[in-house]
Amino acid sequence: VSHDLRAPLRAIAGYADVLAEDYSDQLDSEGKRICTTIRAAALRMGQMIERLLMLSRAGRAELQKGRVDVEAMVRSVLEEVLPPDQRERVTVIVGALPEAAGDATLLRQVWANLLSNAVKYSSKRDTPVIEVRADTTNTEVIYSVSDNGAGFDMRDAGRLFGVFERLHGITEFEGTGAGLAIVKRIIERHGGRVWAEGEPDKGAVFYFSLPIS
Repeated sequence: VSHDLRAPLRAIAGYADVLAEDYSDQLDSEGKRICTTIRAAALRMGQMIERLLMLSRAGRAELQKGRVDVEAMVRSVLEEVLPPDQRERVTVIVGALPEAAGDATLLRQVWANLLSNAVKYSSKRDTPVIEVRADTTNTEVIYSVSDNGAGFDMRDAGRLFGVFERLHGITEFEGTGAGLAIVKRIIERHGGRVWAEGEPDKGAVFYFSLPIS
């Protein structure tokens, strides 16, 4: 996958660039639009391949478990996924988040996927709100990420964590549809579980649990 699929994609994108840049005077507006479409399609395919590789690694990599400062990790990830020009308009609430036992690299990927989704799907709100919470039971810690964004129909909840499943069109929100599948794979490898609740146009809440160790 790494070599045999990505190398031809780079060639496709590269030749489309050559056509658009070196032969632009011979292309009409439709020809230029087609070159742009080719580049965009090759880029999207490359992103899907990268997501498949990430999913594979999440399922095969040996877990390097240790104590994870979840609250510090969440705040660090938020700095990465919230563009500077959006930070003033987005309300972010981070509650007390207990430490976790797990692989810090993989758990960071979980938070990156969930928080970037919350930012993306609430981005069309005038006042986006993202909230991160945690609850503790006798056996597990349950973390949650909620937003007031596009939401989803609970009848489609079973599709959320499938590979390349999308409940919103690519023209509405960009992405490959593999992020939640990666979250599910990582959390299940830690002995936890994932689920979600939502309502169309009223936001969503994504939960995952980690065993108390």
